[in-house]
Amino acid sequence: MKLTSEILDDMLIVHVDEARIDAAGAIQFKESMRAATADAAAPARVVLNLARVGFLDSSGLGAVVAVMKLLMPARKLELACLTPTVEKVFRLTRMDSVFRIHATVPGALRDAS
Repeated sequence: MKLTSEILDDMLIVHVDEARIDAAGAIQFKESMRAATADAAAPARVVLNLARVGFLDSSGLGAVVAVMKLLMPARKLELACLTPTVEKVFRLTRMDSVFRIHATVPGALRDAS
């Protein structure tokens, strides 16, 4: 799973550079996220940019939840740039009430509370 990350202000932004997070790549996604967030000196806010992800199945959703749990309690996982299909998965499963979701990465930067 190809991820890129950058630190902006008080956030670690992880960009998912794949079109899908599904059963075939869920384990690799979790491992890649673990590596991307391994630096203990990284910011407490982690924003997952899902702009390129057009498909997320239940395994992918489970992987995102697992990453959230992995980061807790020291860090908080937030989501940004959900495509309509991915947003629908979060809404239908009510996970949109569990995660803080930002329309854009700049929006996440502005919303620092």
